[in-house]
Amino acid sequence: MEDNKFESVYSSKVKAGKRRTYFFDVRKTKGDDYYVTLTESTKRYNGDGYDRHKIFLYKEDFDRFQQSLDEVINHIKTELMPDYDYEEYTRRQEEWEAKIAEEDGDESEGEKKSSESSEEDMSW
Repeated sequence: MEDNKFESVYSSKVKAGKRRTYFFDVRKTKGDDYYVTLTESTKRYNGDGYDRHKIFLYKEDFDRFQQSLDEVINHIKTELMPDYDYEEYTRRQEEWEAKIAEEDGDESEGEKKSSESSEEDMSW
């Protein structure tokens, strides 16, 4: 049996820029109950580790929490900032991730070519 008091059974991660990440974790108690932890992790400006803030959300609060979160987000989107492009950051993140993947692919391809040419040079 695992010594971990609260087992993580599901996780989701949201990268929010260069310094901030949100983690949504479903945890299981020894009594086969479930709850959610919401963690904001922010890289410190001096580069020395991360600051973390955690919220525990229990099943009896799921509906009210979700309803209130939806309500305040919709209020901002429809009443306070209806003309704002809320998908801008999603597009930026996707473009950034594609660029990183492309650069990683180029490096891997370059390493592969370098490795192949080294092998060719050695086959004399």
